[in-house]
Amino acid sequence: MTRSRLLDVRAAGRHALLVELPDAEHTGAFHAELLRRRAAGTLPPVEEIVPGARTVLLDGVPDPETLARQLADWDVPLEVADDGEVVEVPVRYDGPDLADVAALWGLDVREVAARHSSYTYRVAFCGFAPGFGYLTGLPADLHVPRRATPRTRVPAGALALAGPYTAVYPRSTPGGWQLIGTMPDPTPLWDLTRDRAALLTPGTRVRFVSADSAP
Repeated sequence: MTRSRLLDVRAAGRHALLVELPDAEHTGAFHAELLRRRAAGTLPPVEEIVPGARTVLLDGVPDPETLARQLADWDVPLEVADDGEVVEVPVRYDGPDLADVAALWGLDVREVAARHSSYTYRVAFCGFAPGFGYLTGLPADLHVPRRATPRTRVPAGALALAGPYTAVYPRSTPGGWQLIGTMPDPTPLWDLTRDRAALLTPGTRVRFVSADSAP
């Protein structure tokens, strides 16, 4: 077991803790361990678990000081188990930046689609806009920079890349990510009429499938 490197655990209110970690890998592993222990009934009372890029907020903690001491003694494996819910997202690889990404990857556009859809991603955290999930799982050699000039409007359902992350824009908004495809119907990403408004929540695994073959 690899010891989880908690850089800092500090109070974020009377009943909340903010845990700082060194990078996305440690943050993802720590978040997964929290969910595993909650499912097993071994996590002390915590109402909300909210991961970020390098932090995890624990809210609704009756005894933050005791929990902070316990967290410091946890042993957390960095390898996150391939289990849990998998959401299939139908997309078409037809984005305006597909050729640019193909050039960065040293592939043709058809190979970009095959390569990108071959991985299983995991929602690391959500932010920027309601329903916008930051997905990890793209190998380091396929990370791409943001566009030099952001777009003033990115359409809803755009499949995008930036740095280590993949995402789908749940609604139209400005953005500087590289657009490689489209989701024909982005409405399910965020729906306030559902019990869980966001389709892609932290910890959820995601696979991208051809929109022409998806149910």
